[in-house]
Amino acid sequence: MQNKDIKEVVSSYYTKKHNEHGNSHWGVDWNSTESQEHRFLQLSKILPLDAEFSLMDYGCGYGALWPYLKNRGYQMSKFTGFDISTEMAASAKNLYGADKKTDWVSEMTNINFDFLIASGVFNVKLDSENADWHQYIIETINEFNNIVSKGFSFNILTSYSDEEYRKDYLYYADPLLFFDYCKKHFSKNVALLHDYDLYEFTILVRK
Repeated sequence: MQNKDIKEVVSSYYTKKHNEHGNSHWGVDWNSTESQEHRFLQLSKILPLDAEFSLMDYGCGYGALWPYLKNRGYQMSKFTGFDISTEMAASAKNLYGADKKTDWVSEMTNINFDFLIASGVFNVKLDSENADWHQYIIETINEFNNIVSKGFSFNILTSYSDEEYRKDYLYYADPLLFFDYCKKHFSKNVALLHDYDLYEFTILVRK
């Protein structure tokens, strides 16, 4: 399956979830608000607390990362929420508005950011073959690397997940493989976080 086809299928999946559950953790296919924010905690470790920065939220959903960061004192000179689902991006814009510092888009026009965060965008493979989905992830994180100047973070469900809890439509990745890829291709400063109580891992790439 080509990347264009993968994105169309995934967009339809999340649009359907949003239409069913609205602006909630269910609407972006998370089990709870608590787990959603626990992911944000890990991913935001890439960001500085003592300096201003621009940020892309890749796969922004209904925009929950924006108030999470804002309420914790992060200084964002520009925040852009991107989602391949136009309904998701529109919903985030309706919730949080848009101005000179905040924008919500379903097409990427500005490709120059200090940092990028991607939460949950690599989990739901649906009917894609594992090999196709793996290649889709590799191409996407290369895209991340090309549009940021300081760093990016992303998470994926872990291959260390218990067999009895796995689902066929989800993708479970080898964390060591992606750590190795990021070290070899993007930066010597890469962190693998796998010490929190969710069936996933987070990778931080500092450039």
